[in-house]
Amino acid sequence: MQDFVQVTGMVIKVIPVGEYDRAVTILTKERGKISAFARNSRKMNNRFMAGTNPFCFGVFRLYEGRNSYTINDVQISQYFEELRLDLEGAYYGMYFLEVADYYTRENNDEAQMLKLLYQSMRALIHKGLSNELVRMVFECKAMAVNGEFPGAPQEKDVSEAAAYTMNFISETPIEKLYTFSLTNEVLAECQMITKRYRDRIWNHTFKSQEILEEFLY
Repeated sequence: MQDFVQVTGMVIKVIPVGEYDRAVTILTKERGKISAFARNSRKMNNRFMAGTNPFCFGVFRLYEGRNSYTINDVQISQYFEELRLDLEGAYYGMYFLEVADYYTRENNDEAQMLKLLYQSMRALIHKGLSNELVRMVFECKAMAVNGEFPGAPQEKDVSEAAAYTMNFISETPIEKLYTFSLTNEVLAECQMITKRYRDRIWNHTFKSQEILEEFLY
């Protein structure tokens, strides 16, 4: 008798396997980051073809084997198709997925990181928010979720607005994060602070980050 588990999550990485299969990494609410095989998902008209792409969020029914999972069914509630039609937004989204992959582990409680990822994808497709703002907020909150955010800097040359913004991001519930805008000057200051934190705390080069920055600059 097969053992099935049902998880809610987002596809954060996809690797082709063989001629038709995929190895899919899913960030889940119940079991943290897991890997699963999607059999024949690269065949045209296969029922798993659309639901095993990056950004797909929904419910996954998995067969739990001795050493791995195999996808048995998918019910996708959000494909984030807008990102597939927006090259810049897609680059930002892939960067967010890679950060989530870097930070998360199997069998850890990753519910907050999953929520941050989902809300950040929604923010990327929101026409009233700049991608630069969304990226800065995502990076700061990712550090905060993992207990690494050092708080607002105490240097005297940091503006009151920037210090307030950094504290707001670290302390505000994720579902209320993307509810503000900044002047270009304050955003640039917050980006500079975030880059300093990112370089010191992560000390990691993301492939998607390099591609994103080449695309933008």
